[in-house]
Amino acid sequence: MSAIQPVAADPPPPFRAPPTRGRFVVLAFICSLAFILYLDRVCIGRAETSIREEFGFDKTQMAYVFMAFTLAYGIFEVPTGHFGDRFGSRGVLTRIVVWWSLFTALTGAAFGLYSLIAVRFLFGVGEAGAYPNSARVLGRWFPDGERGLAQGLVLTSAQLGAALSPPIAAYLIAGIGWRLAFVVFGALGVVWAIMFYLWFRDDPARHPAVNEAENEYIAANRRLAAATEAHGGIPWSKVLRSPNVWLLAGIQTSGAFAAYMYMSWYATYLTEARGVGLIEGGWLAGLVMAGGAVGCLGGGFFSAWVVRFGIDRVWSRRLYGCGVMIAAAGFLAASTFCDSAVAAASLTAVACMLALSQQSTWWSVAGEISGKHLGALFGLMNGVAVFGAMGSQYFFAAFADWRESLGYTGRAQWDPAFWVDAGILVAGGLLWLFLDPTKSAVGEEQVEDH
Repeated sequence: MSAIQPVAADPPPPFRAPPTRGRFVVLAFICSLAFILYLDRVCIGRAETSIREEFGFDKTQMAYVFMAFTLAYGIFEVPTGHFGDRFGSRGVLTRIVVWWSLFTALTGAAFGLYSLIAVRFLFGVGEAGAYPNSARVLGRWFPDGERGLAQGLVLTSAQLGAALSPPIAAYLIAGIGWRLAFVVFGALGVVWAIMFYLWFRDDPARHPAVNEAENEYIAANRRLAAATEAHGGIPWSKVLRSPNVWLLAGIQTSGAFAAYMYMSWYATYLTEARGVGLIEGGWLAGLVMAGGAVGCLGGGFFSAWVVRFGIDRVWSRRLYGCGVMIAAAGFLAASTFCDSAVAAASLTAVACMLALSQQSTWWSVAGEISGKHLGALFGLMNGVAVFGAMGSQYFFAAFADWRESLGYTGRAQWDPAFWVDAGILVAGGLLWLFLDPTKSAVGEEQVEDH
């Protein structure tokens, strides 16, 4: 009788390392980029009074300085976003940050109105394309289920920069003057650009910090991963006929009208209409922008929640975007009835929080409808918002000068302008109801609705 032969056991599966976390280092870079971007962008709002007093400008002339940045930013959004689509975001983002940091510092060398306008225009040229290329980076490095929260963290970081900029600028101006304050702000970006260029790669599969498991995880959603590959021409005839493109541009224009008031004029409003000092005004203006940071973070969770749990992407986004913008209008209008500067700034902070909470959802929809042209189309839709931003910067200055010419001072000179701002927020909220994020803007396959 033959002996029973032992059955050979199956060989153990080969060891597979767990996914690395390289994408979170990328997120840290993009969050710090957004932080520095808004730190540098907003600091001039707190320096505005010092600049205007030194050069003898009126508010309308100072509005031209603000608008020079905004105009350049809008003009160069599309081409700089398209450069990222064609050549990759690594070199483009590095150039963007070095450029804007240089002209942030050179703001302190201005010697009159025209030199200040020229420097701020070139500063805007430098910042253009930062957000489109950041969106492109997130599209390459994050799967769909994580991207909404990542976008929310980037936007939150931007608003934290905006929140800290006024008080930091106030202390720097009090200590070393407004000119050297701009030099300090400009130095931060140069350090960031060097570190980013040395570490980052456009393709996560080619990065030594990303193993095979993480690369497979990132590539699980092939739609946006493929969408950010280098490509050819943009189908402008289809893009310009897309209702989604113009609805998103209109929403962004409405939000920019409010946001640029906070960045450009709110600190001055607190000083001239509410009678607060330089340092207190810096902290209260920062409080308003901190509200925006909270809103961006909460909006990022909402955007991720909709995708992760398969919620109806159309109506959930429509109702959320519409609701928060209309509620923001209500809180902004209510702030004009407060006698306390702290109470007024607190209500305005809630308004800023609500209005900016829809930005992560806006980013998600923009990414989904843009296909392979994410950088350029994001630049187009975000760039159109320049009209809202410039309109806000000019309107609040001209309105305050006009009311002053009629004999109004203090809150009576400024407060009625906030009601116009509230009305524009309502209009932007209503645009959300017509948006259909399942329809591509470039004539590609219909965007899948989960």
